[in-house]
Amino acid sequence: MGVPILSFFTGGGFLDMGFARAGFTTVWTNENNSVFADMYEFAVPPLSKELRNKKLLERISDRRSVDSIKADEIISAAFPAGRPELFGIIGGPPCPDFSNGGKQRGHKGDHGRLSKTFVDHICAIKPSFFVFENVHGLLRTEKHRAFFETLKKQLEDARYCTDRAVLNSLDFGLAQDRDRVFVIGIKKDLLKLTLGKDMAISDKTWFPWPVGKYHGARQLYDWPKINQNGKAPEKPEGIPEALMVYNLLSDMPEGLANSKEGFKPYSHKFKTVREGDTSGKSFKRLHRYRYSPTACYGNNEVHLHPWEHRRLTVREAMRIQGIPDAYALPEAVPLSSKFKLVANGVPVPLAEQIAFSLKKFLNPVVGRMKTLGCS
Repeated sequence: MGVPILSFFTGGGFLDMGFARAGFTTVWTNENNSVFADMYEFAVPPLSKELRNKKLLERISDRRSVDSIKADEIISAAFPAGRPELFGIIGGPPCPDFSNGGKQRGHKGDHGRLSKTFVDHICAIKPSFFVFENVHGLLRTEKHRAFFETLKKQLEDARYCTDRAVLNSLDFGLAQDRDRVFVIGIKKDLLKLTLGKDMAISDKTWFPWPVGKYHGARQLYDWPKINQNGKAPEKPEGIPEALMVYNLLSDMPEGLANSKEGFKPYSHKFKTVREGDTSGKSFKRLHRYRYSPTACYGNNEVHLHPWEHRRLTVREAMRIQGIPDAYALPEAVPLSSKFKLVANGVPVPLAEQIAFSLKKFLNPVVGRMKTLGCS
C-alpha cells in the first residue's frame, strides 16, 4: 500500500488519479455534489480495473458538506485500524469566487469560504503533508491574495512549512493553457528529516517543483493565428504535436464512451467564428494546431470544435483535461453536469507530476518514520 491520502472536494477524482499513478493510496473521499459523486462512482471502478490500479477508492466515503463533518469522524472513517504515522490530505476547494471569470466574491462567497474550511480541517486533522490547489486568481487580486496570506499564516501557526507555485498544464505536454496555484505543506519536524537540516517556518522555495518538458511553451513557439480564409490551415513546423489539440481530437476510436455526446448546434455563430478565434467570452473556436484555452465550461458554453461546426463533445473535453479514455461517464446524466465535472478538475497529467515530485521528496523518510517515532 502506498502512502495514504484523504481526498477533499473529490469531484471526478482527477487529482486522485494523478496521485494514484504516483503510488499514493486514497483511503477517504468527500464530494457534496450528489451528481458528481454518482458520476465518480460510475467511472472509477472500471478505470481501476482497466489500469489494474487498486489505489483509487471506488466510492465516495462521505457526501456531506465539509462544513458538517468533524475531524475525528474523518480520522475514524479513514483509519479504522488506527492513525498512521505518515499520511496526507489533498484537495482543490471550489474556485469560482476567486476566478477571473467569476463574480469575485472571494472568501465571502458560498464557494470561497470553503478554502478556509479546508484549512481548518488540515489544522485539526494534522496530516504529515497536504496539497492545496486553486485558480491563479487567488493570487492575482489584492483582496484574494490578502485572504490567501491569512490561510498561510494559519497553517504556519499549526507548524507547517509551506511552499507554492503556479504551474501550467501546457508546460507538461497537455494541449491546454491552464494555470493553477499549488500549495504544498509539510510538518516542520518532517521537513527537517526530509531535507537533512532545520527549516524556519517562514522559509520558502524548499520544494522541488516539477519543471515541464515544454516549460514556457506559450512564449516558446510561433503559434498560428486565426485562420481567416476558412480553408484547412497548413501544419506549422517546430511546434510539438503534443501541444496541439489536433493530437487529441483527430484520433477518436469508434464507439468510445461519451465521444458522441454534445450540445446540438443551433446558432449561426457555429459557422461564422473563424478557427482559432478565442477572443470572445463565448463561442471560442479552437485552432487545430494550437493549444486550447482553459477548459472552463458553464451551462452550454463549451469550446467550439476547430474544423466542425459544433461544440466539443464530452470525450473531447475529457481529453483536453488529460483524462484517460477508460474513464467513462453515464449516459443519463445531463450534459451540463458532465462538462462542469470535467472543467472543474485538475488536469490529470499535471496532478501526476505534482504527485511524483512529492513522492520523491518524501522517499528519504518513508522508511524511517516508524523507527524515528515521528507523527
